[in-house]
Amino acid sequence: MISLPDLRSNAALLKLDLYCKGVRLDDSCLVEEDGGRKILRTRAGLGSGLEMILPGGLWTNVPVTEHFAAYSPYTLHREAGRYLVRWHGEDVTAVTLSPRPGWYDRPTSTGKPMTRIGTLQGTYLGIYQAKVCEYWTAKPEKVNCKFCSVGLNLGIDDADDKSIDEVMEVVRAAREESGITYVDFNTGHYEGDTYLDILEPFIVRIKRELGLLVGVQTPPHRDLRRYDHLRAIGVNRVSFCFEIFDRQLFEEICPGKHAEYGLDHYLEAVRYCAALTRKGPRDEPWVTNGEIIAGLEPPESSIRAIDWITSVGAVPTVCVFRPLTGTDLQNAEPPETEEMIPVFRRLFEACMEKGLPIGVAPNIHVSLVMLPEECRALSSHRYPLQTLKLRAMAKVFGRRFNKRLERMSAAPAVSAPETAAAESVM
Repeated sequence: MISLPDLRSNAALLKLDLYCKGVRLDDSCLVEEDGGRKILRTRAGLGSGLEMILPGGLWTNVPVTEHFAAYSPYTLHREAGRYLVRWHGEDVTAVTLSPRPGWYDRPTSTGKPMTRIGTLQGTYLGIYQAKVCEYWTAKPEKVNCKFCSVGLNLGIDDADDKSIDEVMEVVRAAREESGITYVDFNTGHYEGDTYLDILEPFIVRIKRELGLLVGVQTPPHRDLRRYDHLRAIGVNRVSFCFEIFDRQLFEEICPGKHAEYGLDHYLEAVRYCAALTRKGPRDEPWVTNGEIIAGLEPPESSIRAIDWITSVGAVPTVCVFRPLTGTDLQNAEPPETEEMIPVFRRLFEACMEKGLPIGVAPNIHVSLVMLPEECRALSSHRYPLQTLKLRAMAKVFGRRFNKRLERMSAAPAVSAPETAAAESVM
């Protein structure tokens, strides 16, 4: 059983428990008036909660609007200008609202609110590029993943048409005012596997003009050699969201992914891309993620997925299932925290055992998931030598990366001949 002393002393456990239980906002809370971020439903929906920072610098996005949050044991209170999390009425800890940057309240030069182009999810910029995933528009009936809300969000809090100039305007604002180091692009499935074609002009512009780290999260292209090209142009992360390792549940919950690609192709894409680590530009790091959702399958299956992903040299991204309002699974219950602890403990331990580069990139705090390095506090294993190695890697890469950003910020502006071509792809 989780106890109050546990929650007070272990911010990782608190972050995990808040994902599973959500929080109720007391009437004293003045989130937007106090400079916090407005609750927005963007991308696939995991960012639908309240962004805040826990002790130890753990950024999180806590469910507040979903049905299960209404009976959460957690409440958030504002007292004397600061925010307190309480559990069953007892103080747990003071927290900080994730700061809302000035650009959140500004439009682009075309008049769109900048938050409809991209939003901060922790300290990185997330952009759902292009139209809605075609699983949502399939005939005679849609075949979208049953947990996903992207088809409910585009056109509301998230624009469904974003030009390259609009995206660059927001990326620049986020870099200059929020200090972002990483931009993450996300798309759904499109007939003809056009998602990488759509994203490439955006990637090229960002790398050439700003030098930021860039990641892409798309379905697995049928021609896996396309990822060699992404590696060559400086992409730093590819992520494949197969969500569920149990084949029967994968087919049931992700019918479009099952019919269009199949679990085996997702896994082969993870394996193939993980092997590209030693190829490509020496000054561009490369990470492959296999993404799953803990709570949609038995914990033992999630642990098997973690072990498989790390065995091929990829880093698992493990989300906690959030039954989002309006989705096919909106009435389902979130997982029990006690069942999730072994999953996230294994996430940390498996990454450390395989010597994977976790926690190395500078200024990337993720609010939507538990990062592997954040799960250290859930394990009794310390891995002292690997910990020292990772700290050294982070220091060296951070110094080189910051020098690159300084050099590029001092360079003259670069013209953008690809703009017209990029917009013609949209």
